[in-house]
Amino acid sequence: MLDYDALSALAAVLRTGSFDRAAAQLGVTPSAVSQRIKGLEDRMGATLVLRGQPCAATPTGARLLRHLDDVALMEQGLARDLGTPASPRPTVRIAVNADSLATWFLPAIARVPDMLFELEIDDQDHSDVWLRKAEVAAAVTARATPVQGCDSIALGTLSYVATASPGFVARWFPKGATATALGQAPALVFSLKDRLQQDWVTKVAGQRVALPAHRIASSHDFRRAAILGLGWGMNPEPLVAEDIAAGRLVAIAPETMETPLYWQVSRLSAPALAPLTRAIRETARKMLLQSR
Repeated sequence: MLDYDALSALAAVLRTGSFDRAAAQLGVTPSAVSQRIKGLEDRMGATLVLRGQPCAATPTGARLLRHLDDVALMEQGLARDLGTPASPRPTVRIAVNADSLATWFLPAIARVPDMLFELEIDDQDHSDVWLRKAEVAAAVTARATPVQGCDSIALGTLSYVATASPGFVARWFPKGATATALGQAPALVFSLKDRLQQDWVTKVAGQRVALPAHRIASSHDFRRAAILGLGWGMNPEPLVAEDIAAGRLVAIAPETMETPLYWQVSRLSAPALAPLTRAIRETARKMLLQSR
């Protein structure tokens, strides 16, 4: 049997970032927290916490944290089934892409007040990696094939439109979005993982084009940069629909890019996460494009 007092100390250190704050949260001394974690590390034969500012989990520490979260979720589900008083709200760790977070995801999880959420932001083509490493209980991903031990549920499609300010388009695309113009006009990219702009250019121009680009890892600032004329980029249509209607942004070409999204959830956690999954599916049905 694992020592759940020690696991609680581990979770407190990793979630507060320090032994002192963890001790204050648990109502014990920092020395007691340190002793509990040292005993757990001895039991596991591995380092669990990387001491620093803030403290961080090793892969083994992250896996134990996920285990504790799974137990808390199952206990909440059991209490719900038996009609007994619920334990403290469990923490659910989810990997989600920034554009979903900026458009439809927050309204979904706001419908589930009896859970706490830790969101790991990653590209939709890579968020499933968090599931593969067993570091999250669920993920919003562009990959339909279920990760081992998970169920995959189709949510709908997030549509992207290539947008820029009217002044930017007049300056850089006077003859339209040609390969030559796209190779000169500054693009906006979210991160090194972001392939949307390049994929759209290949689709529109019929060839790969080397894109000069600004890197801006924030969906809202990405949109604002386009409005200010810093560059052009692929923005989720729900995020910029009002800007297009108001003339603050224009589409630089009619072609769009559609990204299908899936909710992948660990089968172990799925029963306890059923209320969350229901909220995710219902919100996505309203806010994402659905196949006919």
